[in-house]
Amino acid sequence: MLVSAISVPALADLAAAAQQLQAAIAAAGCNVVAFEGEMGAGKTTLIRALATALAVADDVSSPTFALVNEYRDGRGQPVYHFDFYRIDSVEEAERMGAAEYLDSGYLCLVEWPARVAALLPVPRLEVRLNVLGGGAREIQLKIIN
Repeated sequence: MLVSAISVPALADLAAAAQQLQAAIAAAGCNVVAFEGEMGAGKTTLIRALATALAVADDVSSPTFALVNEYRDGRGQPVYHFDFYRIDSVEEAERMGAAEYLDSGYLCLVEWPARVAALLPVPRLEVRLNVLGGGAREIQLKIIN
């Protein structure tokens, strides 16, 4: 079910888009947010802007090699940021404790979620970034049940 779409005409509009995404996450009531999009679509950049909207003070970067980074939001709550691009199997994700993070009840932001689809709980919010050209993006939001 498509919840909504957020237009990002240029990089300068990313902060406003992140605030809209933050509101959509709260409205959806899903603690797992799966970020889909082609390589270079801006998943990590959007997560960085979302972290700013959540008042995360830490430096937000892609956990490509660590697989997961933990931040604290403005309320002191954990925010887990995953990048499963380099994961070889669901079993590898299980061994690193991904299921415990995903079931923790805290906000989990997951890049390349298709690689660990069997571990992802429902409901979850899917955030699909579509590259429109000229730096523009469309962010489609959908609750997966």
